[in-house]
Parts: sequence; structure tokens; C-alpha cells
Amino acid sequence: MNPTVWIRSSTRRSAGRSETAGATASHAGSKPRAAISWSGGKDSCAALARARTTLDVTAMVTMVDEQGARSRSHGLRAEVLDAQADRLGLARVTARCSWASYDDAFSSALERIAGDGFTHVVFGDILFDEHRRWAERICAPHGLTAVEPLWGLSTTLLLEEWIASGAAAVIVTARAACLDQKWLGRKLDTDCLSEFARLGVDPCGERGEYHTVVTDAPLFERPLRLRACGQVQRSDCWALDVAMEDDARSA
Repeated sequence: MNPTVWIRSSTRRSAGRSETAGATASHAGSKPRAAISWSGGKDSCAALARARTTLDVTAMVTMVDEQGARSRSHGLRAEVLDAQADRLGLARVTARCSWASYDDAFSSALERIAGDGFTHVVFGDILFDEHRRWAERICAPHGLTAVEPLWGLSTTLLLEEWIASGAAAVIVTARAACLDQKWLGRKLDTDCLSEFARLGVDPCGERGEYHTVVTDAPLFERPLRLRACGQVQRSDCWALDVAMEDDARSA
């Protein structure tokens, strides 16, 4: 199995301010140390925002493909995930895997963070008991507590809260049976709510109708500037490839 990789961020973000790595927020010592299972999309970001009220979240855990080039869940480039970690002041924890070895790789990453003193892992699940049970099962052997801040909440309410917060996320995958290619690159906004209802799409895409990449949020130090690099249909999904705009200008 490929080893777990840590990428440390040079800054840490706490509520309303940033601080240098190694410094400790005045309130952090009283909170359990946590990592977040990070897809790069809106649900993991919303879960992070809620979890930070009770947990000291200092790392993000993401499974990547065998080459380490893209995330397994959303197909995001490593440079995009690096930029998100930088904006949030979180260390990146990754493990390479195929879909067949996903659970083993995730467990390996959790073993590493547990050894580094983490006690909790935050997940962005909202519906479906099998997702919550998986999180609990994968954490238990390492003595870690799975935390689900969004669990059981209304997906309509969650999307409304996301939009009202000023956060920004764009659609990077769309299931062809539910949403056509024109949805790729679209920013989530109030118009999406009514259109999702008309199309029978869950507001948060909980049945796999769509996935997003977060480009800005109240927790971000500064926004991400992304460029579209092309679209492709894989199996039953449309996918949008995005890269950092800054990298495009320097190439």
C-alpha cells in the first residue's frame, strides 16, 4: 500500500484570524484535536464550519488516485486541494488508492493521525445510515470518534444556509440522468434551489446528482481563482476539470 503523506500548511486559521504554525489559539487547548474527511466540496466545508465550534480541526484527510494526481471522490487536481488547505490553514493528509483499496487506504491515514494525537474525525454526511455507519466503522479501530455535524438536517436548509453565508461552490460533476452538461461550472445560488426542485434533484446532491468544488467560504483566508480545462463524460456523469488560475498565468 502506498504510504500516507502529510503536507503541512504554513498558516493556521481560527475563528476570525490566522496564526503561524506552531502557535496555539487561546481556546484550542480546551478542544479535542480533529481532522476532517475532505472532498473539496460544499458539504465537507459546511461540516468544518460547524465542527470548529467544538473541535480544534487542524488537518484534512483526502484519498487520491494511484498517481496522487486527483482526489478519488471529486476528481480534483492536487493543486486545487493544496490551495484549499492553504486558505484554511490545514495540513493535508493523503493516501493513494484504487476504489477497491479505498477503505484500507483511509484506515491507514486514520492510523497515522491517531498516532499524532488526533481524537476525532469530522465527516460531511447528511443522509443514509450506511454512510454514517461506514464512518463509525472506519474510525473505531483507531480509537477515533466520528463526528457528523450535518447529520439529519434538511438539505434545503443547508443549501440555503450555504448561499446566505456568502460561500461559493461550483458544480464539477453532474449525473447525466439528472443534470445535463450545462450545469458544469455553475455556481450554487438561489436559482438552483427552484431548478433542483423542478428536476427532482436533492438540494445538496445527496443521491449523487452533483458534486462541487469550494472556491470561497468565510473560513477561507482568500478565494480560489480557478479556470476550466475541459469537460468529459465518464460512465453516467459529466465532469469538469479545473485548475488554479495563478498556475495558468505563470505557465
